[in-house]
Amino acid sequence: MLRNALTVGAWTMGSRVLGFARDILIAALLGAGPAADAFFVALRLPNLFRRLFGEGAFSAAFIPAYAGALAQEGEAPARRLAEEVTAIMAVFLMALTILGLLFMPLVLDVLAPGFRADPAKFALAVRLSRITFPYLWLICLCALFSGVLNARGHFAAASAAPILFNVCIIATLLILHAAGQRVPEALAYGVALSGIVQFVLLAWALARAGSPLRLRVPRLTPGARTVLRRLGPGLIGAGVTQLNLTVDTIIASLLPTGTVSVLYYADRVNQLPLGVIGTAVGTVLLPSLSRQFRRNETDAARESLNRAIAVSLLLTLPAAAALAAIGLPVMRTLFAHGAFSDADAARSAAALAVYAFGLPAFVLVKLFAPGFFARGDTSTPVKTGLAAVAINLALNLALMHPLQQVGIALSTSLAAWFNALALALLLRRRADFAPDRALARRILAIALASALMALALLALRRTALMHLAPVASLALLIAAGLAVFALAGILLGAIRPAELRLLLRRPKPA
Repeated sequence: MLRNALTVGAWTMGSRVLGFARDILIAALLGAGPAADAFFVALRLPNLFRRLFGEGAFSAAFIPAYAGALAQEGEAPARRLAEEVTAIMAVFLMALTILGLLFMPLVLDVLAPGFRADPAKFALAVRLSRITFPYLWLICLCALFSGVLNARGHFAAASAAPILFNVCIIATLLILHAAGQRVPEALAYGVALSGIVQFVLLAWALARAGSPLRLRVPRLTPGARTVLRRLGPGLIGAGVTQLNLTVDTIIASLLPTGTVSVLYYADRVNQLPLGVIGTAVGTVLLPSLSRQFRRNETDAARESLNRAIAVSLLLTLPAAAALAAIGLPVMRTLFAHGAFSDADAARSAAALAVYAFGLPAFVLVKLFAPGFFARGDTSTPVKTGLAAVAINLALNLALMHPLQQVGIALSTSLAAWFNALALALLLRRRADFAPDRALARRILAIALASALMALALLALRRTALMHLAPVASLALLIAAGLAVFALAGILLGAIRPAELRLLLRRPKPA
């Protein structure tokens, strides 16, 4: 499981690095002004569907059903289930796409109500959203293809597909901008193109894996009904983080121009460890738990979850501490070029520090939710998810004016901690989660090592390091932070070299 998580994490890391290159280009060309706000709102809706379906609800509903059919009934019934769900989803999503294109102004009245005060920005957001919106039809079908591949133990192609999202946007931006196209429109066309390219890649990967899917006439068979019945609640249960970020966008649109953009850049940096760690481990954990629960191997499932938590927090807690300690150098080095000013970087860094506080909770939600989904329970995460969204909205309304973008980020982090703790308590009550003393000692050691690293980074920020070139200064800070955490982690028992050697050892061929 952990080796597969490394595979997913490595591809996700590649995607995030390209994503930073993409965002550096956007920041330099658009900054944090009205055109940037319009594009990020246009990107939010299809991106919401991508993350809900690709990293959350659809996987939670489909993978346990497909993996169960594959294990108990064989190849043909599992493939038939995938084809039936594909047919239904293709028709439904096409209808949703057409409605979205027709009624996009009304959609944006909900997603960005503050834009109505600026008619030019609102019109640009509508135009860009109509270009990007068809992406959601393709990417949701890609999520189904990825689910089939993941359930069969093929993680590389599904994890590599998001890289093409960034490649297409960067290439389209450079080519069309050089040809005279405006930057916002060039970016939107890149989003649409990336959906086509990812669809082709994953269809080819399915064929190579020996499980090509053919299009059927849509029929609500019992298997398809089971998947769809779980899908609706799962949209909230698995995607509560994304729903909260969408609430953030709605509230940010009511604040001064640029708030949407500075929150976007802060979230992008925060998404690096979240995507590389939380998404990677959660993606691999769900099929593993589904198989173990199906075979009544409850002790093995508990051990899988405990190990996943330990490994995830070993990477997440130091990342969160580092982002909080050196957020300003990070934002300045990455984005403070061209149209993106030092003041914009400072606003983003303040939001990033608060997002980092919630980072461990965001990751834990991605680990605890599969514990419910693997047993076919999507209703419990829905209840905690709805409560978290309500808490986020209430806190946003209370904090948006006194704390501006920091209040929005703080609301999201507090809601994430509520959701993670609620899921953990409910899993423990049903005896599917049994944290032991070894896990508690490990988490305490990781937290202490992370705190020592953060203190060292704060001290180093006040030294001559900060008078070097920004890239050199940040590189030295990162190297020093890694060294301090590694030393403290080994001395405190947070890092176990023997485990790392076992994890990185190539498996012997059967």
